Amino acid sequence: MIEVRLHGRGGQGAVVGSNILAKAAMKDGKYAQSFPLFGAERRGAPVQAFLRVDTKHIYMKDIVEAPDYVVVLDAGLIKTKAVPVDKGLKTGGWILINSHEDPKVFNFSPDFSVATVDASSIALKHGLGSAQAPIVNTAIIGAFVKLTGLVNLEALLQAVEKEVPVKKEANVAAAKEAYYSVKAQV
Repeated sequence: MIEVRLHGRGGQGAVVGSNILAKAAMKDGKYAQSFPLFGAERRGAPVQAFLRVDTKHIYMKDIVEAPDYVVVLDAGLIKTKAVPVDKGLKTGGWILINSHEDPKVFNFSPDFSVATVDASSIALKHGLGSAQAPIVNTAIIGAFVKLTGLVNLEALLQAVEKEVPVKKEANVAAAKEAYYSVKAQV
């Protein structure tokens, strides 16, 4: 089973992003579950979303405490140390960060690999959100799919088109652009 934890802020689309990934996994013939965890429901508050994908039924119902992958929709969560995004990450796990910076800039344990994608710029380029609050979910999950190979790109793009409520073409374009833009630590 593959387990993923997404960290973001309310309004960035972490919950919708994890749902889209679950739908894409199901399109690929896998089993998936996706669910959020958040406190006060307000824009800008820290949010976590979880995803499990497997080739067989998933019976676990608890939060993901030892993920294989962590996705960070707001690099500010790392820099302010507000949320320990690497907490519980399995040795050899990946951290994907929405950032224009090189993955080597981020100081995590050498037990983890780091990748970055400038999901904010990609989202803004495609008219997703505003300069103050870009909606980065489809861009970051496009990069996640490239990084992990957990689902194929076509399944992801179909899920994005079906699941996003507005700007379907722009969201598909953002996911595709980020897929080809992710930078992984070598």
